[in-house]
Amino acid sequence: MKHTVPVDCLQPGVFISLGELRWLDHPFLLNRFRLASAEQIKVLRGLGLKTVEWDPERSTVQPLPEASASADASEEEADFSASVLDSMLDAKRSRSERVRAQREGLARCERLFEQEASGIGEILRDLGARPNEACTRARSAVNRLVGGLLDAESVAVHLVNMKVKEPGPAQHAMNVVVLALLLGKAARLGEEEMRWLGLGAMFHDIGEQDVPARVLRSTQRTAAEEQFYQAHVGYGIKRAALVGELPVAVRNIIACHHERWDGQGFPNCLSGAKIPRLARVTAIADRYDRLCNPLDARVAKTPAEALAAMFKQEGNRHDPELLQLFVKAVGVYPPGSFVQLSDGSVGLVVESNSADLLNPLVMLHDPGVPRNEALLLDLRETDSRIEAAISPARLPVETVEYLAPRGRIDYYVDGAR
Repeated sequence: MKHTVPVDCLQPGVFISLGELRWLDHPFLLNRFRLASAEQIKVLRGLGLKTVEWDPERSTVQPLPEASASADASEEEADFSASVLDSMLDAKRSRSERVRAQREGLARCERLFEQEASGIGEILRDLGARPNEACTRARSAVNRLVGGLLDAESVAVHLVNMKVKEPGPAQHAMNVVVLALLLGKAARLGEEEMRWLGLGAMFHDIGEQDVPARVLRSTQRTAAEEQFYQAHVGYGIKRAALVGELPVAVRNIIACHHERWDGQGFPNCLSGAKIPRLARVTAIADRYDRLCNPLDARVAKTPAEALAAMFKQEGNRHDPELLQLFVKAVGVYPPGSFVQLSDGSVGLVVESNSADLLNPLVMLHDPGVPRNEALLLDLRETDSRIEAAISPARLPVETVEYLAPRGRIDYYVDGAR
């Protein structure tokens, strides 16, 4: 049921809708938002609006009684000139141009992710028949990614909207490479170590090619199936032996990425610093991606939930120092996080920047705007702030489908000099 209220009865805290008013016909970021100041109410009067719709459930206060509101309105009745409104609308149009550029940047990252993931898929397929040629291509791919990060003053992490329906090993490998390199940079690894890390992260699961798909995809393995699954580490070591001049550090990642800090991992129950450091980095990246993108999508965790699980419930699995760095590297609100903003709107974090982790780029939900034109809000440029990360289970289905239609969390990362 729609509720209408006279503009003169509004006060900060009332959540309003501008109805059929076109987005470029008013200076506000959204058609639906929670009023934050008396200035916004003056703008509404300047637009010539007499009434607006309001949402009691999303408001933090009630509208004013009509009698007192009329008195307050007459006291403040100052000229809200057309030039002021025009200036605000011009600023909004400029912001619209920046949004277009940001959207093009995100589309570019999606293309690069898909190109790199496709290349990784070919490399993994060719590793058995042409191991040395495949390894040469793998080094080139890693060098491209590492080269963009080494001298970067800040690192941007982009959420990728994958177009493939059934992501496979290549997408997982790509995510692990990206996340491992992100953590490696935060850990101040040198250039050579970063290249070893990227190569090892790409190859960490090559032994899974020798494990039946039904075993890999099973969410409740029998003891025998679990033993078969764990054998993929040994198979990976054997495959790595066929690749000439593969550094020991890379082989160690393949051999030890399932070892755990508490000694409860496999295959050798190594613990603590006995686990090679680059394998510890890869283990964190691998686990995070498995939590966000499990085989059974029904148990997928949001990025914030995945970080919380790794930090609070699985802290004994991982190197605590590296885990702390990972939390800082991916951000307080990692890309893929659903968030509630201070103006009452809901959005999805689509890009975070290491230079300002509290103010990411957010795609906002607005049912009046097609998804491919959804507003991108850079929180560094506004007064809006994130109030909290929220679970998609608490949101209407249509909101979740608007913001994250694929339900996957895939990342691309690059640096700015």
